[in-house]
Amino acid sequence: MKYLVCLGLFWWLVGLGLPVPAVAQTTPAAAPADTITRPAARRDSLRRRFDEERMLNSLKAYTKRKTIAGKAASALFNFTERREDKAGLDAVLLDRQFDQHSYKIVRSINIRTLDAFGFSITDSTRVPRNILEKTGNTFHIKTTRSRIRQVLLFRVGDELEPQDLSESERLLRQTSEILDARVFVNERTSTADSVDIQVITKDVFSISGSFQLRDVGAGGIGLRDINFLGQGHQIRNRLDYGRTDTGPGAQSWRYIGSYLVPFRSFFYGQALYRNETRNEESTLRFSRDFYSVNTRYAGSISYRRVNGLVATSGDGSEEDPYVFKAQRYNVQDAWLGRAFHLRSYDLGYENPGRLIVSARNIRTSFDSRAYPNDYNSNLMLGTIGYSVRRYYKDKYLFGFGRTEDIPTGTLASLTTGYEFNERSNRRYYGARLAYARYSPQHGYLYVNGEVGSYQRVYDQDWQQGSVGLELLYFTRLYHTGNYQWRHFLWTRNIIGVNRQVGERPLSIEGEHGLRGFRPGELLLGTSRVVLNYETTMFTPVSFLGFRMAAIAFADIAWLNAKDPERPLPLYDAPYTGFGIGLRFRNEYAALRTFQISFGFYPRGMSTPNGIRIFENSRPYYDFSDFSFGQPGAVRYQ
Repeated sequence: MKYLVCLGLFWWLVGLGLPVPAVAQTTPAAAPADTITRPAARRDSLRRRFDEERMLNSLKAYTKRKTIAGKAASALFNFTERREDKAGLDAVLLDRQFDQHSYKIVRSINIRTLDAFGFSITDSTRVPRNILEKTGNTFHIKTTRSRIRQVLLFRVGDELEPQDLSESERLLRQTSEILDARVFVNERTSTADSVDIQVITKDVFSISGSFQLRDVGAGGIGLRDINFLGQGHQIRNRLDYGRTDTGPGAQSWRYIGSYLVPFRSFFYGQALYRNETRNEESTLRFSRDFYSVNTRYAGSISYRRVNGLVATSGDGSEEDPYVFKAQRYNVQDAWLGRAFHLRSYDLGYENPGRLIVSARNIRTSFDSRAYPNDYNSNLMLGTIGYSVRRYYKDKYLFGFGRTEDIPTGTLASLTTGYEFNERSNRRYYGARLAYARYSPQHGYLYVNGEVGSYQRVYDQDWQQGSVGLELLYFTRLYHTGNYQWRHFLWTRNIIGVNRQVGERPLSIEGEHGLRGFRPGELLLGTSRVVLNYETTMFTPVSFLGFRMAAIAFADIAWLNAKDPERPLPLYDAPYTGFGIGLRFRNEYAALRTFQISFGFYPRGMSTPNGIRIFENSRPYYDFSDFSFGQPGAVRYQ
């Protein structure tokens, strides 16, 4: 909020309180002889409409002044047109860019890392210009070359496999500590059997924090470093204090923390800890994903311990207070996957498809039980699937001009399993089918459908069924002067069938349904249909390193909160939300997005007029990759 106050005050000083440079008048063309020209009537200055172009031009002119205020404005605002901000013109399929160098020997690797502020991957002449950029780089520790080498798929003396260069570039961009990367061959020194490779990366400013003051003596403090000492280690901490929880096990604070360590060959170790009212969780995990199209093995092993109190009855009123019971259990989870390259019938090129098989074991053990369905179990799952993964790179999708990798392809999988438990053994059956395509001229389309359910062995009864359908579409990028915009359409549908007592039900709050929505009563159900629409306009304005975009959104959601036995929720009246907002994004910082929105909710809102002003720092949209993860049941959340 303080950024908006500063921005508004500065615009007021420039547009109203300070004199505006005169604009040169252009001489009109000579009128025809038979035409009588009349001078245009001067409009009343108090009734002039808001002229956005005039305001921006005035602000640009003010930043060029040699006064102290002008230099300060130049440090705060940046109107320089960026050469790398041309979306769609350089959309590239990351596939066969470097096929002419496949199977050559890597002779040398030259790595160059750039600080977070003032430098550019695509323009080597750009350097930090003002005191803000120079000061930010002073407090920044650049990513070490050893960390960069961890991500590269090749070493000196290795033979280049197909797509190693393009995949290494994509993997560097996907790390949290790197904003952008380029990996290419030095064509001047390459020979018929060997190559010299150049690697250029640009960091994000890894340290970030947050402070939220909710009331006197109540608030929250967050501290993060996603590139500790330049080694790629990630430390995240969040402490909320002054909480007003009541009842058994209540405490006035909540802490959430995690620590992630990257190792060679894309192994990661992570520890997580959460301590809040009536809940304490600890998790330790080691994992390796199918990070690249050429990855052959993936897997993970984890241990999770939960100790808490859960409400098993009551509605929280004085007449019927909550009844709490202890729930303590641990989960041991391990899986392993293997990808097989398929034979290629295109001479000289590999088949992009992969056949993947994987197996998983989940063991749950209860020390203290709260619900009737809390029982010890051992679930074994197996998946076989087919995946084709291709990536494009373009700009102005979810970011503000940085290079973004767009996953496209096809994924089909079948999952089956068997669960041993204390009550009744069950079988599991599931299937998933996903498809995505991208074109700079037509936009992006992603469709995903999945279905799964357990079947009890002794009576063939189906339990915990779920049907999911997701569709994400955004249009091509439209241009008007220095402004660019896209339209987004997103629908997410989950139908629950025969869900069990004690499961976490579905909601329509926040990222699960209506953004900014806070219902006045508890709204939960077993099935949900959500439709989101958004228009995002990217502006040329940059303030304190934050690029600004304007958004308008409309959300609608159906929830079967009244009749859990009826699968489809469309019979009930929907909940809706409409709003506008400003999104600020700093691609160079760990906390990249900050958004302030004004929303109106005609029905179900906790406020009397249904209006709410809210902020959010989490991205609402994101891509879904086509790599296989661990086998599991259909997502129900």
